[in-house]
Amino acid sequence: HAEEYVDVLIPRGGESLIRFVTANARVPVIKHYKGVCHVYVDQAADLGKALEICYNAKVQRPGVCNAMETLLIHEGIAPEFLPQIAARYAPDEVELRGCEETRRHLPDVRPATDDDYHAEFLDLVLAVKVVPDCTGAIEHIERYGSDHTEAIVSENYTTVQRFLDEV
Repeated sequence: HAEEYVDVLIPRGGESLIRFVTANARVPVIKHYKGVCHVYVDQAADLGKALEICYNAKVQRPGVCNAMETLLIHEGIAPEFLPQIAARYAPDEVELRGCEETRRHLPDVRPATDDDYHAEFLDLVLAVKVVPDCTGAIEHIERYGSDHTEAIVSENYTTVQRFLDEV
């Protein structure tokens, strides 16, 4: 309410705090409500690098708005990458929720629902989806993303540029 002192607010915190500030502020507010953030691991990714990026994106600080909530994996690397990433998450007890294709490679993973792909878990829970290619990743992000934070892991410059341009 300090209009004479504050030009703009950028609230940091959970969705309920941001909604409260937005509803009660008398000054402009730059806001976002959810951080449904994705990492897409492309077929041309360095899998060792991808493992560490995906591990850090989920486990380092799972309760922040820019933590990864959905992992998208190119179908060409799914058979190799899915068991590796599941093993990397296992010591930290990350709960994976996967699509049908994910569960084909990791049968003990809980089935993902449509709600899981919309969720900001803010916890050690991760939705996983195998996609056919970069186009499939972009389409998934357009449908479920919150326009917060998205990432691609790939060594293919053209694919990276397309992802950056379209997402």
